[in-house]
Amino acid sequence: MIAALLIIMLLTLGSAAAAMMLRNLIHSALLLILSWAGIAAFYLWAGAEFVAFAQVLVYVGAVSMVVLFAVLLTRRSRTDLVVAAPAPMRIFLAVFPAALIGGLLTGAILAAFPTCYSGPAPELKVKELGLLLAGPQTAALLVVGVLLTVALLGAIVIASPEKPEDEP
Repeated sequence: MIAALLIIMLLTLGSAAAAMMLRNLIHSALLLILSWAGIAAFYLWAGAEFVAFAQVLVYVGAVSMVVLFAVLLTRRSRTDLVVAAPAPMRIFLAVFPAALIGGLLTGAILAAFPTCYSGPAPELKVKELGLLLAGPQTAALLVVGVLLTVALLGAIVIASPEKPEDEP
C-alpha cells in the first residue's frame, strides 16, 4: 500500500519537476498532463473515485487540450518552442517566493490539522454528488465550459496570421 503511494508520488513530483526544468514547451505541457494523471492516481489510491475521474475528465482531458492548443496555435515557428535558459537571478526570484508560500501553507496546514478532524467522514454516494453537481451547481459547470471555449477561441484569434492592409 505504501509502495503504491511512493510510486504515485515519484511519478507526480518527478513529472512536475521535469516540466518546470525543460525548455521545450510541448514537452513541458505533456509532462504537466502526466503530473495531473498522477494526482488522479493519488485520488484513486485515497478512495475518492469520483474526484479522480473528475480530475481525469477536467484536467487530463479538457484543460490539457486547451493548454496544448494554446501553445501550438500561438507559436509562430519551431524555434519559438524552445525557451532560453533562465539566469540565476530569475531562478532565485522564482524559487524564493514559491518556498515562502509553500512554508506558509505548510505551517497553516500543520497548525489547523489537529482541530480540523472531528470524526468520521460523512457518507456521500457518487449518485448524490452527481445530483448535486447537476442540480444547484449546473450554472458553475456551464460557466467553466464557456470559459474554456472562449480561451481556446482567443488562442486561435491571437495565432491567426494578420492580413496585409493592401489586400481587399
